[in-house]
Amino acid sequence: MKKKTIKVVIKTILFLVLPLFLYSNPVEAAFLRFDQPTAAVINGATYQAQVVLDAGTDQVTSTDVWVLYDATLLEAQLVAAGTFFPTVTNNISPGKIYIAGLIVDPGTYKTGSGTVATITFKALKNGTGTLTFDCRTDVSNSSKIIKNDVNATNIITCSQNGTQAVTVGASGATVPTSTPAVLGATPSAVPTALPQSGIMDNFNNILGPGLALFLFGVILRFVLL
Repeated sequence: MKKKTIKVVIKTILFLVLPLFLYSNPVEAAFLRFDQPTAAVINGATYQAQVVLDAGTDQVTSTDVWVLYDATLLEAQLVAAGTFFPTVTNNISPGKIYIAGLIVDPGTYKTGSGTVATITFKALKNGTGTLTFDCRTDVSNSSKIIKNDVNATNIITCSQNGTQAVTVGASGATVPTSTPAVLGATPSAVPTALPQSGIMDNFNNILGPGLALFLFGVILRFVLL
């Protein structure tokens, strides 16, 4: 009788817990990145860096983007609106660029990823530097991604934001052929690594539940024998 009761309890646990492992979804994170992780440009030439927003499966209505750069290495000359948001504004100051993208029609929103804006930089001297996003959740003048909800929740995950390493040299800079040509420009460089397929991310998401189910199956087998 006791063994039968144990079997009933185990079956009940399987019925209630197993669906949680099978149908749980990984947490999505909204973040900002550049179209290329690296760029190489000839000293005195210009190149373009695209600011890309990735909202995952969330619905978003606007973003505030603060890009930081070395003003002694690069000069930000122009910010052109991308295609992700219908309205884009900007303000350029030495070492910092502010970009705002937003939805203007009530009840509409954006999902997935897309280009918020394209920044044109001019190389001022030989050297290296990094484009980064100023992202701090404890200050107001910081990068944000606003969710489509009544609270206008900021859902940006600062740790997921990308960077772009920039190298300025006298000559020999390499550029991707897919970047639109700009007069006098040397576009950003071809990525130094192949695009990630996301396999490892999915592996990490299922590793924990998979091990738990395996151990539970072993215990169940010994109990039912």
